[in-house]
Amino acid sequence: MTENSLAAGHIRLQVPQLKCERDLPLYHDIRELLDGCAKRFKDLPAYIIKIKKETKAAAAEYRKVSFLKLREEVDRLGAALMSIGLQGKRLAVIGKNRYEWMLGYYAQLCGLGITVPLDKDLPYDEFESSIERSKTDAVIFDPALTGYMEKLKASGHDLTFICMEEKEGYLSVPELLKKGYELPEEDIAAYRALPVDGNALSIILFTSGTTSLSKAVMLTQFNITHNCWSVSSAEDLRAGDVNMAFLPYHHTFGSTGQTMMSYVGMTTVFCDGLKYIQKNICEYGVSVFICVPLLIESIHKRIMSEIKRQGKDKTFAKGVKISRFLRKRGIDLRRRLFKDVHEKLGGKLRYIISGASPLDPVVAESFTDMGIQVVQGYGMTEASPVIAAENIPNLRFGTVGKAIPGVDVMIEDPNEEGIGEIIVRGPNVMMGYYEDEEDTEAIMGDGWLHTGDLASMDSDGFVTIRGRKKNVIVLKNGKNVYPEEIETLINNLPYVSECMVFGEPKREDDPTDLILSVRIVYNPEAAKELYEADTREAIEKLASHDIESLNAELPAYKHIYRKYITDEPMEKTTTGKVKRYKQI
Repeated sequence: MTENSLAAGHIRLQVPQLKCERDLPLYHDIRELLDGCAKRFKDLPAYIIKIKKETKAAAAEYRKVSFLKLREEVDRLGAALMSIGLQGKRLAVIGKNRYEWMLGYYAQLCGLGITVPLDKDLPYDEFESSIERSKTDAVIFDPALTGYMEKLKASGHDLTFICMEEKEGYLSVPELLKKGYELPEEDIAAYRALPVDGNALSIILFTSGTTSLSKAVMLTQFNITHNCWSVSSAEDLRAGDVNMAFLPYHHTFGSTGQTMMSYVGMTTVFCDGLKYIQKNICEYGVSVFICVPLLIESIHKRIMSEIKRQGKDKTFAKGVKISRFLRKRGIDLRRRLFKDVHEKLGGKLRYIISGASPLDPVVAESFTDMGIQVVQGYGMTEASPVIAAENIPNLRFGTVGKAIPGVDVMIEDPNEEGIGEIIVRGPNVMMGYYEDEEDTEAIMGDGWLHTGDLASMDSDGFVTIRGRKKNVIVLKNGKNVYPEEIETLINNLPYVSECMVFGEPKREDDPTDLILSVRIVYNPEAAKELYEADTREAIEKLASHDIESLNAELPAYKHIYRKYITDEPMEKTTTGKVKRYKQI
């Protein structure tokens, strides 16, 4: 379908929406959603929290928080926050993913005021700037960030400081929760009676931009709850599934994703750290995992390296052929054929949702071949965040599927290759940028959110992201190169940890004549183990050979001419995307 916007002179191609695969309630605010979850899922565990012992020898204990208990604790903490004067105030939440983070976030949203999620890895100056820009009145913080709080106090910021753990000299979430249980019932009822407007500004969330400085996105609660309904209606997410909260909560992919997990009745557990991911997946019996491509591809590389190390390459390839043959005839033996792989991942992992940046289609198909369904989604902070996604009835590896239910998505002004900008309109789209009318007008002045992302759509309506509009490299011959496409190919090389393709002048005297260059970050261990390349010279020779092979398969204007090889990681956002503007 084509929409002709004659007044503006634009051609817009409409992206078809996924169908709702099941009927789910649509809530209008977070309080209504939490009430609904408590009613629907009652004593099912909403969270499992590991309580670590002081000595390594002592076995860890686990606390299960039911959906009813979660609802109760939100009310008790909220009433306590109200009792210390935080009604109508702005509350920042900062720290690693943990139960207290979400508890504070929800307690604030259920009637107290605006929540400001902040990145725990921000440099102090940016953290302080975010506090000032958002006009924050109070902050709930992880004890690891006590130093930042001390600096804020020393510089004269008049804030209420609340630590997520008991800490001398500070109010704490446990202390306030205890107070909430001691308050009279009329105080709890007063908190419950606070008005909540699902269409009002509720969240100020700073983007983790790769091409510019962060912007303060204004979101409503209905932005979030509608996105939860829209995605959950189309995806195979089930009550009783176990989800590991890996994506940082300060990012809308993490916080909306977490709310969506509760919305469908899933149990959430927490990761002990990056190096413990596989151990934790097994420990908790994780069945659904939402994460970024960097992690998915890393897990896949480890699996394939182990298969190669054991000399089972041919057996694995034969298993894939048998599996595909049988599945075409309605027989699914994947979990039996690849039992060893499943056992190394806890035996229950069945569904991986990838987002934030492009996932290598080879990796997505490989996991699916092994019986772990991988679907890819696309979104941005300004859309709360999901805009498009695959689901089981609509899979096409290398694409981001179709528009999610209830959201209008168009491809504007496609060029001769069918590539144009994605624009979006729907209940998930932000109110605008906080105190920034100029940038708000620039990105959504015509009623559509202009994402800045370029995409094409095939004849079946599947969308392929081509890259950021700002990243396109325009060559002197007029050809457009989308660096993300070439990066996906280079990242397939087993020893490549990450890469960035960019344009730079062929000669110093002509800055307009660009050639393609690549910065490759290699994994020394993989290079040595798989290719016996244990010196810089050997790795550079290996990379040169592989780039030349890649060039032979690409049109001449996409050839890589210069290579910069290093083992130093590039600076990235917390969702794993390279900060191009800083690297370049």
